Amino acid sequence: MDTTTQSKVQAWLDGPYDAETKAIIQHWLDSGAETELTDSFYRNLEFGTGGLRGVMGVGSNRINKYTIGMATQGLANYLNQQFPNQQVSVAIAHDSRNNSDKFAGIVADVFSANGIKVYFFTALRPTPLLSFAIRHYGCQSGVVLTASHNPKEYNGYKAYWTDGAQMVAPHDTNVINEVEAVKIEDVRWTRNEPLVQLVTTEVDEAYFDKMVTLSVDPEVIKRQQDLKIVYTPIHGTGITVVPELLKRFGFKNVHVVESQATPDGNFPTVVYPNPEESEALSIALAEAKSIDADLLLGTDPDADRVGIAAKNHHGEWQLLNGNQTATLLVYYMLNSWKAAGKFTGKEMVIKTIVTTDIISKMAADYGVDCPETLTGFKYIAAVIAAQEGKKTFIVGGEESYGYLVGDYVRDKDAVISCALIAEMVAAAKDKSLSLFDQLIEIYQKYGFYKEGLISLTKKGKAGAEEIQAMMAELRANPPKTINGSVVTHLLDYKSGKSKDLATGLETDLDLDSSNVLQFLTADGSKISARPSGTEPKIKFYFGVVEPLHSPGDFDKVSAELDAKIKAIIADLKLN
Repeated sequence: MDTTTQSKVQAWLDGPYDAETKAIIQHWLDSGAETELTDSFYRNLEFGTGGLRGVMGVGSNRINKYTIGMATQGLANYLNQQFPNQQVSVAIAHDSRNNSDKFAGIVADVFSANGIKVYFFTALRPTPLLSFAIRHYGCQSGVVLTASHNPKEYNGYKAYWTDGAQMVAPHDTNVINEVEAVKIEDVRWTRNEPLVQLVTTEVDEAYFDKMVTLSVDPEVIKRQQDLKIVYTPIHGTGITVVPELLKRFGFKNVHVVESQATPDGNFPTVVYPNPEESEALSIALAEAKSIDADLLLGTDPDADRVGIAAKNHHGEWQLLNGNQTATLLVYYMLNSWKAAGKFTGKEMVIKTIVTTDIISKMAADYGVDCPETLTGFKYIAAVIAAQEGKKTFIVGGEESYGYLVGDYVRDKDAVISCALIAEMVAAAKDKSLSLFDQLIEIYQKYGFYKEGLISLTKKGKAGAEEIQAMMAELRANPPKTINGSVVTHLLDYKSGKSKDLATGLETDLDLDSSNVLQFLTADGSKISARPSGTEPKIKFYFGVVEPLHSPGDFDKVSAELDAKIKAIIADLKLN
């Protein structure tokens, strides 16, 4: 162990931590469990694109009552500095994960002990409800206890600002500085009960009232009210609101997967509670097939991401990836707004830099702005806030299954996404089209855009160092060609520069600094490298495109694009 890690370990042994915690640390020391000690103590947990997130357990690099308490004390200190001479208030919610309710109680204790009013959800609720509640109650901040779609060993702490969005600069780094300055002795643990107001269903009702106004074609739902929908919350919070919102939109034939309907932090029926993984939707898919459904919807534990499946052009059930769903949803919203005569010339859709470029092309075709942001929905929310009163936000999304319609919520929202995806399917069915017919029609019009993703997991301190080394090598020695196509541009979001490799000309990227590299090639391919901000992973994104001249060419062009992505991966030696 290095000296920093040793000092952290000793501080926990000597400090005001409970006997069970100290016994675990001493056992690791006695048994020579150096890897466990190093991984648990080599750093403090940091805010990434999704806030504070990690494996539950003992140590400064783990999620436990002490790291949760210290993070909350730091946030409380910052809030009281930023909003002096007023009653600061926060909202707190939690998901279905093990210990989420306990951690939420600790957060309420610490905030109220620091004189901050707390709106405390008495039962689990989705992350988007927490975002909505901050705006509903006029809070200065909010916290939801969740690790989103991570494995069951994880938990986390998403912190929000006054606009209902996760924190961006300077608040995110300022809060971390405050947290790092907190000593365990500084944490105020004793709840101030009069400052804690319990929240039951009033936020749900206010949320439902706003969400139903976002339906763009209620008449089509009336004609297709018996659309057969299978929904699974994958043991998470979606069960509390998704079926009800579908009902209020007008859908009367929703089948909830009973074996996954009960909230359970052990996620007993899946390996990972992540709708990006086909295994997580396998039970729901079997049910969809058995009842010949029109649509399958599956949300992750905190219901901010949704995965979908529908029959393809061969009549076979197929899971759609995040880029395909985003493409369909954006196209539906743009087309519907145009048909309804709602465009004023001041609309926008928003996507992240690693999300399919077909969205930009569609937006341009409809005369709608399409700003791009860094990965992380907090950046989409920041653009919405910056353009408030100037631009009307219609829809936005990212390839990792997160979408938002309307601006009542300022984070990705699988709840409203489920309702509008169902409406989108109803609209297609009303024209005797399947979802895949619609997708093929889009590709014919704008080009067949296809994306791929490789995610390499590198755990612990050694893994973090390996990821840093990979990014350093790509910067020092960027590829001159990829799959035989010349690399024309290198976009380095860390330095904030886009470089034309033919001329050497550099231009500024108008985004915050982030450890992301993108390579653009002469044949229209885009390759992105990005270490995750919330998981021990480095992700490589691949985007390729070819024209689709007729529906009959779909399978052929799809196979060609798959082969192209495979060849790019091989050329970069990532497999």
